[in-house]
Amino acid sequence: MPFISKDWRSPGEVWVKTQEGWEKKKVLECTAQRYAAITNYNNPDDKEQKWSDEDGDKSSEDEVARVPPHCHITIKCTREIAGFNGLSEAVRRLDFSSAVRDVRRFNYICALLELLLCGQRLTHLPGAAQKLLLSMLEQLADQVATSKQNLNALRALVVGVTALREAERRSCWGRPLGSRALWGHHDHAIARIHRIVNSIRIQEPGPEVVPKLHDLPEECIREILLRISDHRDLDAASSAWSVMASLCSEHRVWRELVNFHFTSQQIDSVQKTDADTDWKKLFHQLRRLNGLREDAQYAETLSLCRHCKCLFWRSLGHPCIADQCPEYRERLKEAGGPLPPHPVPPAAFLKFFSL
Repeated sequence: MPFISKDWRSPGEVWVKTQEGWEKKKVLECTAQRYAAITNYNNPDDKEQKWSDEDGDKSSEDEVARVPPHCHITIKCTREIAGFNGLSEAVRRLDFSSAVRDVRRFNYICALLELLLCGQRLTHLPGAAQKLLLSMLEQLADQVATSKQNLNALRALVVGVTALREAERRSCWGRPLGSRALWGHHDHAIARIHRIVNSIRIQEPGPEVVPKLHDLPEECIREILLRISDHRDLDAASSAWSVMASLCSEHRVWRELVNFHFTSQQIDSVQKTDADTDWKKLFHQLRRLNGLREDAQYAETLSLCRHCKCLFWRSLGHPCIADQCPEYRERLKEAGGPLPPHPVPPAAFLKFFSL
């Protein structure tokens, strides 16, 4: 006679119904705003919607005890541990939807979307991950339209996803390979993104806004240029204004850029003598030889905790076993102290998943 009861091996997952479908509550517990709908970000009604428990409204308690965005991952599968890392779950748990509105994490999200959307990886992902990435791109477009910044990065992503869409149209007898309903959803999302991009208008500030960039002395303009870490921005600034062109031709700007991206050993291996050094030519030579510092391109990157194998944003932290377990903390002190977290660039982040 069968015995019907709860499975003693696991209590099961708590699921929450959202506008996108059913989602695990543990995945949504790390989101910053706790709204259910991640797509249709431009709908103001969706921004205020929050999920609640079946027992009642506990939004006030959830906001007090909110868990920082983090995601435990499986580094290596063993005989005892056979784990699988899901991209869509990691994107939700790390709260990428709110990261696009953070100026420190914006470039990191753009680089990650460029690796996924502008290549052939998007079509190899599950349908839920595809919808989530296009939703992130829509949120990013809405953020650019609001802030009027990083328009070139948005246009590059839109061009890449449009080219991918056109290539998929001819992949299988004149139509995309896969679900027609899914690609119909993608078409509507891409059309909304195009409407947002086409509606962006950057206007020059009026005469009441002072001082303008042209009113600043050369010393201030030079200090601005010395804080630019991308050589492409220096070339764009040179073509935009004659004063910036003369300042960008100074050796000091390119010398600071060389010292920022490369070590002294790398510089000494190429530089013959200190006298009459063409620092701009030396920078491009070192760039082709060694590449640029990937961690210097982003104000903040994901970090990997070496103790609990958890991905997290360093500025927000995460619930680590070294802070919660006194016995583990004592063992760390005997071993020499806790290890610093390891930075995870976008390319390394994608290696954790089977793409």
